[in-house]
Amino acid sequence: MRRRSLVVSVIVAVLGAGLLAGTASADPLLPFLPDPDTGEFAPLDQDGPDLSVPDDVLAASLHCSVPLDHLGDGDENPVLLLSGTTLDPPENFGWNYEPALTAAGIPWCTSTSPGRNMADIQVRGEYVVYAIRTMARHADRDVALLGHSQGGMVGRWALRFWPDTRDLVSDVVGLAPSNDGTLAAVGVCAPTCAPSFWQQRTGSAFLAALNSGRQTFPGVDYTNVYTLTDEVVTPQPAGSDLADDGGDVTNVALQDVCPAHPADHLSTGTSDAVAWALALDALTHDGPADPGRIAPSACVAPFMPGVNPVTFPTDFAHAAAILADSAALYPHTAAEPPLAGYVRPQA
Repeated sequence: MRRRSLVVSVIVAVLGAGLLAGTASADPLLPFLPDPDTGEFAPLDQDGPDLSVPDDVLAASLHCSVPLDHLGDGDENPVLLLSGTTLDPPENFGWNYEPALTAAGIPWCTSTSPGRNMADIQVRGEYVVYAIRTMARHADRDVALLGHSQGGMVGRWALRFWPDTRDLVSDVVGLAPSNDGTLAAVGVCAPTCAPSFWQQRTGSAFLAALNSGRQTFPGVDYTNVYTLTDEVVTPQPAGSDLADDGGDVTNVALQDVCPAHPADHLSTGTSDAVAWALALDALTHDGPADPGRIAPSACVAPFMPGVNPVTFPTDFAHAAAILADSAALYPHTAAEPPLAGYVRPQA
């Protein structure tokens, strides 16, 4: 968790924008990191493009638990919840993370893009950029990103190709995130599959662009929570781990905290008490999550806070049914969506 401080604001004002222009590594408060070679992809400091999605559509996509303009100095950074492939926020978070964050006194927002996150992830990235900018402006503080599966990865697309967002984000918390893709999608996409499945398969052009140059950026804390029994993002940990090449990173398996923990892909991002404990630790401390701070009681808790044990069977089954329907019924394509022009160097 990172807040904007008066000290940082004063230093920025004194040094001037010219000194801080360029990549995040130019910030004198952060360790120097050489600008890596991004090859065929855009330099890390290339300005992001204008958003192509209409403003009114973007505005309608963002819903917040409280007016962010009214947050007090002692309030936590607002959290942007990003749902996984096949699910909109209500199915992914409405019966677990939303009530749990509210009970913890942490404001949250959701971003809903068309097609239950089955369409081109590059377009979804624009919704995330809009949400980050809007939330940070209204709250006058940094935003934390918390996502499941694709939702745990898509925030990094915004940070990679819209550099202004890096100064607006404190944390990226991924629950079973598809940071490096999944081998499972290789078989699923033979011969056709949904666009976002193509993009999340191991070896996709989308993932090559996402992970080009640097996976993490200075000043942002990254917490990647995964399960070794994940049946969707495979193999683990290779599918979820991030390199510590800029940001402060914790990659942690649920089984590192609780040996033999049985969580699967869906439960990791919806109901698992250990995943919640790690996410909450990241959101309420400076730096990423520290597994050493997780209480042993999380290992024996049947559900995370916010989950109603009485309605859990129905809630979980509904999410699983929506997932299955979306995967089966969304229109398939014969190839991955082409990369947008902005991922290449611009003259």
